[in-house]
Amino acid sequence: MRGITKACVVCAVAAIALAPAPARADGYFSPWIGVNAVDRTDEGHTTFGATMGYMGAGVFGFEADFGFSPNFFGGSDLGLEKTNGLTAMGNAIFGIPVGGTHGAGIRPFVTGGFGLIRTHGETALDESRSSNDPGYNLGGGMMGFFSDHIGLRGDIRYFRTLQDLDLGFDPNFTPGQLHFWRVSGGITFR
Repeated sequence: MRGITKACVVCAVAAIALAPAPARADGYFSPWIGVNAVDRTDEGHTTFGATMGYMGAGVFGFEADFGFSPNFFGGSDLGLEKTNGLTAMGNAIFGIPVGGTHGAGIRPFVTGGFGLIRTHGETALDESRSSNDPGYNLGGGMMGFFSDHIGLRGDIRYFRTLQDLDLGFDPNFTPGQLHFWRVSGGITFR
């Protein structure tokens, strides 16, 4: 009887020690600051926001990206005194962790998704124009971690509106006229 008990204890300890570790998800939050620019000749306009996401099994995941630009168009060329822009995107993300998902390491990634691009402008005569347009973004970058919980993130993304999105059975995914690039960087907490 003692032999059976010892064998059961040894088997239980071996099963616990050799059991695979559960896959851990990797959640993160990144406040950032950046620059929006239409092309290489554009001096750019400051933007800031936050990205939060979740990586399942360390490679695939999703993220929500929010950005605000208090001087989105620059104003003077369009006859606008005050302008601002807002982006809210839901993205898929693919990133391979180099060095693992814990401790120091880097994770290059690509990301893309759909969401809302809102623009607002006011003239000197207090006339205002606003537009809420569906849009998409594509980009890539890198997250680098110093420890289990803190690191840096940088990325570059291309944003573009969609025109005439019909909410019926025949959506029109023709690219719209508003398009710009965003370069951003910030701290990342995971």
